[in-house]
Amino acid sequence: MRWSNHLAQLCVCASVLLVPFVAQAASEDDPWESINRPIYKFNDVLDTYALKPLAQGYQFVTPQFLEDGIHNMFRNVGDVTNLANDILQAKPAAAGVDTARIIFNTTFGLLGFFDVGTKMGLQRNDEDFGQTLGYWGVGSGPYVMLPLLGPSTLRDAPSKVVDGYTGPYPYINDVPVRNSIFGLNIVDTRANLLSSEKLISGDKYTFIRNAYLQNREFKVKDGQVEDDF
Repeated sequence: MRWSNHLAQLCVCASVLLVPFVAQAASEDDPWESINRPIYKFNDVLDTYALKPLAQGYQFVTPQFLEDGIHNMFRNVGDVTNLANDILQAKPAAAGVDTARIIFNTTFGLLGFFDVGTKMGLQRNDEDFGQTLGYWGVGSGPYVMLPLLGPSTLRDAPSKVVDGYTGPYPYINDVPVRNSIFGLNIVDTRANLLSSEKLISGDKYTFIRNAYLQNREFKVKDGQVEDDF
């Protein structure tokens, strides 16, 4: 296992060398940290005492097959957003895949309860209007922590409004039904993040910020991220 020791040493050396660059990048990406941190604290308290317990209770009382089916249905609705942004990014192959996914999952998958598209080899894309703007060269701008909505950027935050019109909520006139579906979507999303919490280390605010920014860059560039160092 000597090779693993060498690899560990290289990682330690690399982290030491990259500390100044990471610190500089963080200060450039998050110039509004003094505002973002209190908002994050508010979100974290709300999550700790309300949303997380709800998600844990939801997982506890919901059979796994039903939880998976509900999650698949929300993903099926989300494929409409993916398709719209595939088209806006001029990606015909991805648009074809997402169109096929919507058709097969909605029909054979019983409104998306079963993800038959993935079983057919149609891998789901993950696109939104923020990525579309980034694809056409719009910079992300400063990091922004939104109340209730969580991490974002100056580019991505208003893009959520545009993506909202590709979702079902603006077209559901029955307010109680709309609110119930929206609430279930939030709880479902939070429940699927419960298993990821153990990956967080160190300062939670910094970890979440860096993870979000790196993930967004990865998505905007379709995984073709160049090494800047």
